[in-house]
Parts: sequence; C-alpha cells; structure tokens
Amino acid sequence: MPGAGRMCLPTIAYMKAPSFTCSVKTQFLAEQSQLPDGPFAFSYTVSILNNGGVAGQLVARHWIVTDATGHVEEVRGLAVVGHQPLLKPGESFEYTSWTRLATPHGTMQGTFFCMTEDAHPFDAPIPQFMLARASALH
Repeated sequence: MPGAGRMCLPTIAYMKAPSFTCSVKTQFLAEQSQLPDGPFAFSYTVSILNNGGVAGQLVARHWIVTDATGHVEEVRGLAVVGHQPLLKPGESFEYTSWTRLATPHGTMQGTFFCMTEDAHPFDAPIPQFMLARASALH
C-alpha cells in the first residue's frame, strides 16, 4: 500500500500572530506656529498597544504627511523619539512628537516596522489622522 507507515506532517505552521494597534491624538501648537500665514505646528501623541500573542519590537517608522494643497512629505527613520520599545502581549508604549505644515490643516498616516523576538518582521499601520487648526475648519 503506497504511503503506508508514513506520517502526515502539517503543512501550516501555527504560531501566535504579532499585532500592534496604534491610535493618535493631535494638538495645534499656536506658540510654535507663525500666525497667520504659517508654517503651522502640531503635536501628535501615538499610543501603541501589543494586542497580539507574541512580543514585538518597534524598529522603524514611515510617515506620510500631506498638507491642504496636496504637498506630500515622507519621513523614514529608525526608532521613535530615540526608543525602540519591546512590547510583550498586553503592553503599550506612548510617545509625543511634532511636525509643521505650510497650511493650517493636513493629514498624517504611516507604518511602524516591527520585529518579533524570533526575527519575524511585521507592520503596524497608523491610520490616517487629521492635523488641524480649529479656526481652519470653519
């Protein structure tokens, strides 16, 4: 009988999946802005939660910053504010940074490039969020 006595091995490796969830809060910084014509400064506070099943380390970032005219700037770099946090399941990390726009409003979105402890890469998307001077929205 062909195949008799052979073991069937699974073809799918089961592992706990890595997953980071990111949320952002923003604030217009009037004192760092040059009113009324700009540039306009904004702070953003990013909260990163490891809601996956394995530890992961944030290694690098990629931001796409778009002003109201459609001008796009991309920012890439290692770490966030000098940190490459290693987050175990359930742990979180928060940091605040800032940016400037030529217009009183725009958007940001991006990706954190992460790595599990056993060197499997994964991405943590940062959904698009608004940067806006309140009076610019009226």
